[in-house]
Amino acid sequence: MSSALLPPFPEPGFSFENVERNVSLVKKGFKPPKFTSTGTTVAAAIFDGGIIIGTDKRASAGTIVANKNTNKIHKISNNIAFGGAGTAADCDQMEKMVRAHVELHRLNSGKQVPVCVALTKITQHLFRYQGHIQCALIVGGVDKFGYHLHHVYPHGSSSEVLFEAMGSGSLAAISHLELNYKQNMNLDEAKLLIRNAILAGVENDLASGNGIDLCIITPSGMEHLVDYEIPVAFV
Repeated sequence: MSSALLPPFPEPGFSFENVERNVSLVKKGFKPPKFTSTGTTVAAAIFDGGIIIGTDKRASAGTIVANKNTNKIHKISNNIAFGGAGTAADCDQMEKMVRAHVELHRLNSGKQVPVCVALTKITQHLFRYQGHIQCALIVGGVDKFGYHLHHVYPHGSSSEVLFEAMGSGSLAAISHLELNYKQNMNLDEAKLLIRNAILAGVENDLASGNGIDLCIITPSGMEHLVDYEIPVAFV
């Protein structure tokens, strides 16, 4: 039902009108805006006592280093966090949205929120926007069901993993993880593994660098190790 005052209701399902519009504009000579590439190295793993997530600290905008002290580890609750690669603003807004959702769930239930609640909210939101929210995440957490680590792609797909690396430096980082990861590592071994994986990404990716942050999640709580390692030039 529609009238002069009320527009017609949109048809259910996905709309590709803007795609068709953009194609026609390009044919008429319109030059679409260029994408700005971003860079990150994020690595994470499950160890004997919980979850460890590590990231570098550099934010880039194309060939420019935009920030040398960026926090890429986002706390959702006392038992859930994610390391984010992609657009910094998208990752920050994702953190705020999911943190509010999880906190409301905790207040309503009076219990610790399972990791799957945050994961479901993230994947549903990303799928709704079909990859236009540039967030590639490694979500980790500890709850009454155990230790959980998931990688999440911008289109909303996710998988549970024992270890993972994402971002522009992920190829070198995942190579190190696949070679050296072992189950039932202790905390010191896990720190060394993630530290070396991040360094492998930094050394092979111009868009990663300027130090390492770590986040350790265990049944007793979360510890965020800012500037766990910084380059000698910045000491």
